Amino acid sequence: MFADLPIGRLVGAIAITVTAFVSTGCGGTIDGYAQPAIDVVPATSGATPTTKPGKTTGKPTTSKPAPTSSKGGKTDFQANIGDCVSLGGTVNDATIEKAACGSRSSNYKVIAKAKTSSGCVGDRDNFYAETLNGVETGALCLDIDWVVGGCIDVGGDEPKRIECTEGGTEPVKVITINKSSDSVDDCPDAADSGFKYAERKMVVCVESL
Repeated sequence: MFADLPIGRLVGAIAITVTAFVSTGCGGTIDGYAQPAIDVVPATSGATPTTKPGKTTGKPTTSKPAPTSSKGGKTDFQANIGDCVSLGGTVNDATIEKAACGSRSSNYKVIAKAKTSSGCVGDRDNFYAETLNGVETGALCLDIDWVVGGCIDVGGDEPKRIECTEGGTEPVKVITINKSSDSVDDCPDAADSGFKYAERKMVVCVESL
């Protein structure tokens, strides 16, 4: 049976400026924006909606519903939809690099590209965007790299893939990914909670370890 825990979905911290400076041929400066710290609340049945607050340091951003798209702006960091990345670092120094999906280093998957971070779908887990001379030039919209049967610790600053026997702050095992419903009531008995993506009608059913 599902535990009586707060409903919520994965929510990102407020976007912050990161110091990933790259010189360009025109003498401009590329600044990377990301959300290198998140808080999560698993969704479960029979409770009221709540979310944990994200960090408030840095430049605020807003998100609005947007369709998943392959069209985006330009970023110095290159990745395609379906590629996985390792996003990490600190509030003042975020890092991003490509990673093999499902690998130990992968924590996010690119689900869409947008001209700005506000163009990402509202229930995305995270984003990485870049600006040139203070103007956003492109964004990568990110979800956690969920793998059925795999385990992730969602209790740290960033989700971290772990061995299922390893333990962690808030370790969970992915039981199934339901792409036809966002209700945890439709999760199998083996799952005790889930991460809900309301706009895309999807829920990642998980078992707490």
